[in-house]
Amino acid sequence: MNQQENNYLQKITGKTKLLGVIGHPVEHSLSPMMHNAALSKLGLDYVYLPFPIAPENLEIAIAGFAAIGVVGFSVTIPHKQAIIPLLSEIYPIAQSIGAVNTVTRQGDIWVGTNTDVEGFIAPLQTTYHQDWSQKTAVILGNGGAARAVVAGCIQLGFSAIHIVGRNIYKLKAFNESWQNSPFADKFQVHTWEELPNLIPQANLLVNTTPIGMYPHVNESPLSAEEMVKLPSGAIAYDLIYIPKPTKFLQIAEKQGAIPIDGLEMLVQQGAAALKIWLQNEEIPVTEMRQALQNYLGF
Repeated sequence: MNQQENNYLQKITGKTKLLGVIGHPVEHSLSPMMHNAALSKLGLDYVYLPFPIAPENLEIAIAGFAAIGVVGFSVTIPHKQAIIPLLSEIYPIAQSIGAVNTVTRQGDIWVGTNTDVEGFIAPLQTTYHQDWSQKTAVILGNGGAARAVVAGCIQLGFSAIHIVGRNIYKLKAFNESWQNSPFADKFQVHTWEELPNLIPQANLLVNTTPIGMYPHVNESPLSAEEMVKLPSGAIAYDLIYIPKPTKFLQIAEKQGAIPIDGLEMLVQQGAAALKIWLQNEEIPVTEMRQALQNYLGF
C-alpha cells in the first residue's frame, strides 16, 4: 500500500458515508478507483466500495444496505434486471430499457435509474457533432449492454438502428422484451448472416459483445473480411476498454473508421451516477478519467 492510499484510508471513520458497486463477480471493477478519486478531489467524507453479491443474496443484501444507511450504489452484471422488483421507484429511462445500473436511497425507499445511456452517448455528443437523424447504427450483440446502446441511439435520433445477434432465440426474446416500451418500434433485429448487407450502411458500428475482452485479446466479433465494406469515416465503438485498442477497433481503424473505446462510457456513466448521489453538478470527471488511465497504464 502506498502512502497516498494509506492516508486516504486513515480518513475513514464512523461518520463516513457509504457508496458502492454490486455485482458477481465484482473484484475486477474499476469503479471504486474512479469514484474514490472523485470523492477525494471533492474533499467529501464518502467511500465507494465493491460488494460481491451472489444472485441468491440480492434481496437480503439490499435490505442490509438500507439498514446500515448506504447512500447509493452502482449495479453491474448479473443484477441490472434482477434488481428492478426490489426497488420502490424506477426512472422512465431505466423502465424503458428494462435495466438499472444506479440506485439511490431517497428517504426510506430505493430509487433506480440507468446512467449507461448517458455514458454511451457522451463521447458521441462531445467529440462528433453530427446530424444523427440521417445516420444508421449497427449494434453487435443483444445482451444487457445492448439495451443502453439502443436507447442511446434512439435518443440521438438515428434514422435506422439494427441489432445483430447470433442466437435466434435470444434475438427473439430481446425483441419481445421491448414490447411494452416506447422504444419498441424504433429498431430492427437481424441474424448474423445478414451482416454483409448491414455493414456497408453503418455510420456507427457498436460492439456490445464480450468478444475481444481480456484475456481473449486477439479475438474480434468481426473479421477483417467482414469489416471490409465498413464505410470510411464510420465510427467504430467498442464498449470494451481493455486492451486498448481492441482487435475490433484495430481492424475498423484499418478500414478508415474512427475508433472509440469503452473507457469514456465508464467514466461518464460514473460521473452521472455521482451527480445523483451527491446532488452535485460539479463532478471532477478529469480526475476520474486520469485515475483509470494511470491504473491501466494508458
